[in-house]
Amino acid sequence: MDRGNLLLVHGAWHGSWCWDLLVPELRARGWTTSVADLPSASGDPAAGVREDAEVVRAALAELDGPVTVLAHSYAGVPVAEAAGTADRLVYLAAHVLEPGEAVVTPLGGPWYEAGTELVEVPQPARDLLFADVPDDVARWAAERLRPQSVKAFEEPQTTAAWQTVPTASILCTEDAIFPPLFAERAAKAGVVRYLPGSHSPFLSRPADLAEVICGVTDELRAQG
Repeated sequence: MDRGNLLLVHGAWHGSWCWDLLVPELRARGWTTSVADLPSASGDPAAGVREDAEVVRAALAELDGPVTVLAHSYAGVPVAEAAGTADRLVYLAAHVLEPGEAVVTPLGGPWYEAGTELVEVPQPARDLLFADVPDDVARWAAERLRPQSVKAFEEPQTTAAWQTVPTASILCTEDAIFPPLFAERAAKAGVVRYLPGSHSPFLSRPADLAEVICGVTDELRAQG
């Protein structure tokens, strides 16, 4: 079946390369996929939520027909800022913020030193991000991670597309890096599903993740 467009938006420290194993699984199930690369994860300290949101808007403007946006982790912020025109949203272990909040707001403040411009890749990345990913794939992924701009974590979100666009959340049961507070927020979405494993199911179990994405979007579609 033709499931329409699915725009994939990566999280902090990552790039669109992180979807390489998932995209073939999605296309085999009827999705037309596209990806966005967020400038805040390119090592540019001047790029934040605004710049990331502009990339998401531009990617959406290029797509015709129904569009679902999948946001992983930090991408929940620029997607909420920019994807109000989407038909559906899927939050994959993604931050759910209210208008006026920044990533650091619910956490009570930064976890990095004052004056920091770029947050280095969390270490050990293998344990925190890729715990259940095969060794060769985990090494490949860890080599591609890049510093994330502090601006992306401190710049407030001004709107929340998830408040008006039908939204599903997929949460990972053994996620070592996603704060429990954000998981609790995401679990309040209209449709919620859980996957076993760590923060990166697009690398550890792409076929399973593709099936869950199809399932939650089918349910959102059925709800009208």
